[in-house]
Amino acid sequence: MTEFPQQSERFMRRRYLVTGGAGFIGSHLCERLLEQGHEVLCVDNYYSSSRANIEHLLTNPRFEVLRHDVTFPLYVEVDAIFHLACPASPVHYQRDPVQTTKTSVLGSINMLGLAKRLRVPILLASTSEVYGDPLVHPQPEDYWGNVNPIGIRSCYDEGKRCAETLFFDYWRQHELPIKVVRIFNTYGPRMQPNDGRVVSNFIMQALKGQRLTVYGEGAQTRSFCYVDDLVDGLQRMMRTPADVVGPINLGNPNEFTILELAKQIQSHMGVHTDIEFRPLPSDDPMQRQPVIARASEILGWTPLISLDQGLPKTIDWFSSSLVQIPR
Repeated sequence: MTEFPQQSERFMRRRYLVTGGAGFIGSHLCERLLEQGHEVLCVDNYYSSSRANIEHLLTNPRFEVLRHDVTFPLYVEVDAIFHLACPASPVHYQRDPVQTTKTSVLGSINMLGLAKRLRVPILLASTSEVYGDPLVHPQPEDYWGNVNPIGIRSCYDEGKRCAETLFFDYWRQHELPIKVVRIFNTYGPRMQPNDGRVVSNFIMQALKGQRLTVYGEGAQTRSFCYVDDLVDGLQRMMRTPADVVGPINLGNPNEFTILELAKQIQSHMGVHTDIEFRPLPSDDPMQRQPVIARASEILGWTPLISLDQGLPKTIDWFSSSLVQIPR
């Protein structure tokens, strides 16, 4: 039987590997870890992220950046791994669907192999997309999902489902200390202006005086979690005892229709551009809302920042970033 060390004390300085560390969520996680006094190794290939997201961290002596594609093995020494690497917006993951699947599957195999060699805990940033277009609403962790295995979103949806399979097989077969979280829609500063996500789309269109593009009738729902809350949930999950493996939903349970979101953004920005309705994309989920009872009970976590509070911060950031962020 392989034995792994127990988790360190909550505030003990550690060296963390963050794959996808220059991405939207990853950069905020790196920043938070550094603020807490930890060392951070940020690994990213900049396929769907931006070096600009981490430029303000480069002068920190406890921060190290490595340009690397996780589909290839990585040999480093760390105390724990946050595995976030994977393009997460349809624009990016559909641009090269084969590479997206490879990132989820081969990337997870390589990171799990590293964690096994080092005997350290590893957290997978999975996604609510594993639920597909759900037939159960809201979505609890024991729902198996309704996913099209051959659709245009399958590279991401099924890639993450396979990544979860790998994590749990490493846990069962090798007793590797894993953590799996399923992230629901997250927003905030450092989102890519051209990533195709609904919050960034609406804000950029409003800033440019364009019509807001709504697909279908705008009746499909999403639940929006501010990035600071999400990062807090990731850290809380990593700090749990070894017998807490997940999966655990992380997201804001307050549900909004896409049309409601469009009107909220218009209100916050003081604009009244027209709304343009277009056909729904293939396999676009009609409902998305997390059940977060597990996160509340096990992690003591609940999101604190409402959409009304988070949108102005996000809009302010986009207002200063009208030009596409350089790679």
